[in-house]
Amino acid sequence: MSEETVNHETPSVVLEGEAPNESIEEVKSPKNIRDSLTRKAARFYDEGEYTEKEFTEMLNMYDDTMKSIEQGGIVTGTVMMLTENSVIVDIGFKSEGSINLQEFGDSPIIEVGDKIEVFLEDVENQDGQLVLSKQKADFMKVWDQIKEIYDSNREVNGRLVRRIKGGIVVDLLGVDAFLPGSQIDIRQVKNFDQYIGETYNLKIIKLNKARRNIVVSRRVVLEEARSRMRDSVLAELEIDQVREGTVKNITDFGAFIDLGGVDGLLHITDMSWGRISHPSELVSIGDKINVKVLNFEEGKTRISLGLKQLTPYPWDGVEVKYPEGAVVKGKVVSTTDYGAFVELEHGIEGLVHISEMSWTQHVKHPSRILSVGDIIQCKVLSIDKDGEKISLGIKQLEPDPWASIGERHPIGSHVEGKVRNLTNFGAFVEIEEGIDGLVHISDMSWTKRIKHPSEVMKKGELVEVVILDIDKDNRRISLGHKQIFDDPWATLEAKFAIGMITKGDIIRILDRGVVVALENNLEGFVPAFQLGQDVKKPADAFDIGDELPLKVIEFDKDQRKIVLSVREYFKERDKNEFEEFKEKYKPKPVTIGDAFGEILDSGSETDETGAAVEEKSDGSTESVEVSATENSDVSPTEVKNSESVDEEGADSTDESDTDGQKTSVAADETPEATDENVPEDAPKN
Repeated sequence: MSEETVNHETPSVVLEGEAPNESIEEVKSPKNIRDSLTRKAARFYDEGEYTEKEFTEMLNMYDDTMKSIEQGGIVTGTVMMLTENSVIVDIGFKSEGSINLQEFGDSPIIEVGDKIEVFLEDVENQDGQLVLSKQKADFMKVWDQIKEIYDSNREVNGRLVRRIKGGIVVDLLGVDAFLPGSQIDIRQVKNFDQYIGETYNLKIIKLNKARRNIVVSRRVVLEEARSRMRDSVLAELEIDQVREGTVKNITDFGAFIDLGGVDGLLHITDMSWGRISHPSELVSIGDKINVKVLNFEEGKTRISLGLKQLTPYPWDGVEVKYPEGAVVKGKVVSTTDYGAFVELEHGIEGLVHISEMSWTQHVKHPSRILSVGDIIQCKVLSIDKDGEKISLGIKQLEPDPWASIGERHPIGSHVEGKVRNLTNFGAFVEIEEGIDGLVHISDMSWTKRIKHPSEVMKKGELVEVVILDIDKDNRRISLGHKQIFDDPWATLEAKFAIGMITKGDIIRILDRGVVVALENNLEGFVPAFQLGQDVKKPADAFDIGDELPLKVIEFDKDQRKIVLSVREYFKERDKNEFEEFKEKYKPKPVTIGDAFGEILDSGSETDETGAAVEEKSDGSTESVEVSATENSDVSPTEVKNSESVDEEGADSTDESDTDGQKTSVAADETPEATDENVPEDAPKN
């Protein structure tokens, strides 16, 4: 018995009209009553109202009455009258006593003339009436029995009568006892009303005769019974044993099973071979189920139970039921970012990885193709029985279009396709449904330097391209647009031979020179030291659109570059012409802002391709390897498929640097699609 139980503050069951702290022993003795009556009779004798014989008879009559009527004792009385709220009882005294009807219980069965036992509290109150009590008489009659039960720690049967504050009133051997709410059950009870009218075995945990206070407990009885059952269960508990239990509680991770005084945990993973999201799908509180003992700790304080272990293991013989290459049917039970789980039968699931859903589509999420509950067909790709894994595929139900792509589109063939997407490094063109190829920016024009694919192609338009290369393993196709035309550089050598005179309009101004537009959509480069002006930066003297007289000083067909010079042009001209040119393009006035900008300016001067140009001692130029920042920097994830760049088709037109890769380019050369300027997963031209 716990200290909390023994010291529990419980309300005393106080009878109506009773002083709470009045002791049953604190009453007048029979001798005092007789003495009081004798004095009254003696007064009547002294006044001459009675003879000696009458006085003697009267005293004898009172003596007989006192033998049966004792204040503070139990006497027998007769019910004389029933009123609305009370019972009038005659105990053979000079007056009747009145007892509150509530002392006879909730549904009293009493009639006039019935003999009942009552407790005589007082022979005369302030109104001259007897004071009687039925409840105190009942309490006095069973007190010895209740005391003996309490001392021997035995159980006693009691009926729960009515609810009061903090607990329930119990009819215990005909007297009221108090059952606190905390002692009704082992677990906390919120609804007391469900116990009203029920009869249980109880134990008396507290007694106070003076206050007629009896406190009982049902919890103690249950705990003792549970302890006996627990000892019995633990004594015979063994691993792999099958026992019946009752579902006591359910949580997100499992259910607690009462095996009879001891609890075990049935974890959610041991409930079913199949997929369940919550234990309540299989069990409910109060269910009686058979479970298997899987394990228990030393001392058997923690017991692990299993339910699925009572059924056959579904993965036995799975390789026979679902051989590799077989087409099977299943139900989609879950989707994740990386694939969809398909239930082939109860307890057996396979995974359709996102990469096994389509040969041609770039599936961003399985939910775009499959939904939970769908019944689908798929092919068994591999089985891992030990790991309980089956790999499934959907795309394998159809022929791989990449297997015969070379037959439909041989290398060198022309094909018309739709521009699906534009990136900084090229354009993706769909040559057939679901199959895209990349037109690298370097394969868009023979002569023109392309800064962005949008200068040549627009998203959504149909363009003619040439198949340059097919990589079936990596599923990439390299396309070319300029290859549909003849290479003009084969015929330009005569037109732009070294020493030839021409003109060009400035289209870009760099720190180390200017790019000029020549005829036939060609571009040439004029180094700063060949501009004929002694300036730190070409922008100090020249503007875009200025026309320059030029002389070809270098033509490289292989590198596809033309280098020109203003200074060499005027070497064969009159000095006055050169002075007029210098006057026309004399340096602009330097402002404070320009000077401050030069201080902040850092980094080497480069041409439009990022290559620094230096003058040799013989007056020719030489390209120097520097970081390429235009057209060559791409993100590896931008190349593999056009849908991976922008599935909604928005043009990717930003020109921000990405990987900071390096390449060697000449002064007027458009960067080629080499391994240095295209990531590993980009199609090669």
